[in-house]
Amino acid sequence: MSKLTAFREAERELKAQLEKLDALRNDQELKREIEFEEKLRALLGEYNLSLPQVITILDPEAGRRRSSEASNQTQPKRKARALKRYVNPNTNEVIETKGGNHKELKQWKAEHGADVVESWLQK
Repeated sequence: MSKLTAFREAERELKAQLEKLDALRNDQELKREIEFEEKLRALLGEYNLSLPQVITILDPEAGRRRSSEASNQTQPKRKARALKRYVNPNTNEVIETKGGNHKELKQWKAEHGADVVESWLQK
């Protein structure tokens, strides 16, 4: 892309953003929200309170809910692994495991091959 093309594209984007900004400036709902925020901040300053303090006053349980929600989000629930049951047809020995890190299962795979041992999986 040439510099002239990039410049013209940037000009078009800027023009679109300016039109969007003008539309927002004339939006009555936005004006009401700005006025509310200004009055709220003035009121908070008058009483020397912060927004979290006001939230705690209005809803004392909010902090507890927020911390429990955060802990739930940081620890996603994993689906439990399914129990797999392998039966050695030669010895009729049974291994039940939820993972592939089973000592005897590894020995079987080393001895007979992973594909063969996987065929021993009972469904």
